[in-house]
Amino acid sequence: MTFQALAAIFLSVLADPAPFRAGAATSNITPPLGVGIIGGFVPFPATHVHDELHARCLVLDDGQGKLAIVVCDLLGIDRIVSDHARELIAIDPGIPKERVLISGTHTHSAGSALGSDPRVVKQTMDDYQKFVAIRIADGVRRAANLLRPAEIGIGSVDIPEHVFNRRWYLREGAMPPNPFGGIDKVKMNPGAGGKDLLEPAGPTDPTVSFLALREAAGGKPISLFATYSLHYVGGVGSGHVSADYFGMFCDSLEGKLGAAGQPVPFVGLLANGTSGDINNINFRSPRPGKKPYEQMRFVADDVASKVAAAVSTVSYKGRAALDARYDELAVGVRRPDAAMLEWADKTIADTTKDPAKGNLPAIYARRVKRMAEHPPTLPMPLQVLRIGDAAVATMPCEVFCEIGLEYRKRSPVKPAWMVSLAHGYHGYLPTPRHHGVGGYETWMGTNRLEVKASDLMLEKLLKMTAEMSR
Repeated sequence: MTFQALAAIFLSVLADPAPFRAGAATSNITPPLGVGIIGGFVPFPATHVHDELHARCLVLDDGQGKLAIVVCDLLGIDRIVSDHARELIAIDPGIPKERVLISGTHTHSAGSALGSDPRVVKQTMDDYQKFVAIRIADGVRRAANLLRPAEIGIGSVDIPEHVFNRRWYLREGAMPPNPFGGIDKVKMNPGAGGKDLLEPAGPTDPTVSFLALREAAGGKPISLFATYSLHYVGGVGSGHVSADYFGMFCDSLEGKLGAAGQPVPFVGLLANGTSGDINNINFRSPRPGKKPYEQMRFVADDVASKVAAAVSTVSYKGRAALDARYDELAVGVRRPDAAMLEWADKTIADTTKDPAKGNLPAIYARRVKRMAEHPPTLPMPLQVLRIGDAAVATMPCEVFCEIGLEYRKRSPVKPAWMVSLAHGYHGYLPTPRHHGVGGYETWMGTNRLEVKASDLMLEKLLKMTAEMSR
């Protein structure tokens, strides 16, 4: 073969790289009836499945390597579930674990993939956790089986009317004592329309950021991965299992994009952004009572409509380079002092305070004792995916929205956004400022990490993002 012929082959390969591809699939992860539904202080048994829970899976391939994104209809996942699922995925379809993002939506009407006690650091997977890990891996394999030439569009839309900061300053003298007998400066969920409300203790993040995937040459929709900083909506039937508005959004979006009934089903994914201090209650103007699922459906349909409208305006590209960074940062764990342990022991000994009946001091006394068993530091799994022009970063906590806003502002890659509750569940993540004013999300046992944890983790994510900005 002549030099000219070899050169022609080489140039043709450069001119015609492997196509960008995408595939998506779902796996059913609905638990059996009778399982404990978590989300409140005391679990209660599931008696009915209103809508099935899923692991919603998206696989991308730029010709050089693959990425996988998985969003699970769960309150959260223990890191052993993510670790095991990613180990299986690394074997088949062969996607390295640092290139697989697995997060929970934080629906409050699901079974637990956190184990019998999420505050125990070293766990052995129970049967449901094993089931979830396997089903995640199955979903990613199925999504990889469906890879086909694709185009990608990156966009966003602001939807402020559904997000409200739930932490409020109250008039002097109106703050009730916390479970430890102290007085906080802010209160979570203070009651809508109350006369003692002053102002919210923080902002909201109204932006829905998304990746839209369709078949090449303007073909059918394949998937859409979106992120919204809204905690959950709630309002389910008694004892019901439900994916909350996250699942309803995905179902609604399918119809609004004209993707219903496709030979290869469209798969929507809606991840929880940074909503640790955000919910769907307008505390200034209380809404009238709603039937079960009424408000949830309203929010899901409205967000889906606005996202679908935004999708119609994005520019699609036939290429998107993929990259990822994954690291584990040692972060300090909050430990009770001698006085706190003495309080916990006395509270536990008081038989009039029953945790099974929702007594908060009794519940938090036991949480404090668990915190005393923790090691001084824990490794926090942190991840950044680079998908074309966009960066998606993760933390394993219920992250306050100010942290997500700061990441978006300071990220050297834009657009950029954050996903909470990825690769583990380590409680709420307030900023140091919020620690200073207290409230439910800062209580020991609700919050588990050192006061400056959010700053440490954010700086690490920004450095990881910068590595992929060159």
